[in-house]
Amino acid sequence: MLAISGAKLRTRSRLAQAAATLTFTTLAAIAGLLGPARAAQADTAIPVVAAENFYGDVVKQIGGANVSVTSILSNPDQDPHLFEASPKTARALQHARVVVYNGADYDPWMSKLLGATQGGQRATIVAADLVGKKAGDNPHLWYDPQTMPAVARAVSAALGAADPAHKSVYDANLATFLGSLKPIDAKVAALRAQYKGVPVTATEPVFGYMSDAIGLDMRNLRFQLAAMNDTEASASDIAAFERDLRERRVHVLIYNSQATEALTRRMLGLAQQSKVPTVSVTETQPAGVNFQQWMLTQLDALGKALAQH
Repeated sequence: MLAISGAKLRTRSRLAQAAATLTFTTLAAIAGLLGPARAAQADTAIPVVAAENFYGDVVKQIGGANVSVTSILSNPDQDPHLFEASPKTARALQHARVVVYNGADYDPWMSKLLGATQGGQRATIVAADLVGKKAGDNPHLWYDPQTMPAVARAVSAALGAADPAHKSVYDANLATFLGSLKPIDAKVAALRAQYKGVPVTATEPVFGYMSDAIGLDMRNLRFQLAAMNDTEASASDIAAFERDLRERRVHVLIYNSQATEALTRRMLGLAQQSKVPTVSVTETQPAGVNFQQWMLTQLDALGKALAQH
């Protein structure tokens, strides 16, 4: 697993730069403009805010018609590192009964917004806390097969506490959701049985936890860390990455298609020239699919790429 040094991690610097603009004074002003939270909405659906749309999707699958979900990061064509919170975001949090976010410094603006908005009956679910991760760990927790079951159980419990009349519905939906993850686990197990120890590389550690679950030998971790934190990779790390591609020492290049900067494009071009298969992964769930379909699509693409070597 990728170990990310706290000294090197700059709280995903692009996210941190955006979050830095959200001073507590600004956030307090936003919250003040919103006024006190309304006692009730026009409908009876439980208002839920998810920082990332894949967590929002899990809430929808468990809550069904009984929840109204606002997902803050939801555009698969946008670099999520460049997000800046707005009064609309604060307004949604002001009325939320349940809030779900990643933690581990992936979305540091959430804790600031939560501190500046008032929600007396608000339950907060932090994925990182559920799986024992902290600042300095790889923050792409949704690619860890252990994360979503833990988040789903916490969501079901929070919805049941907020709406006891429908607790049996949430319990049943939770069981259905957990069952629907079995094809993902089966695919991971099948890939592990066939490709454990196979060397691969990536432009960022987005897919890191899933790679670990499959047992792949992930190379060029220092390069990935620099790309994630928007710092400059060393000349030796760049050279090592290029050598892996030119000499086909790796079977696949995995890249984050939401953050294709100049160096990433350079590595993609080199992979193409060297006939190293590439696999696109994203940080945000694409439109028109649920979490399970998203994961399976990417795992299928990885399997096809590995089979080409």
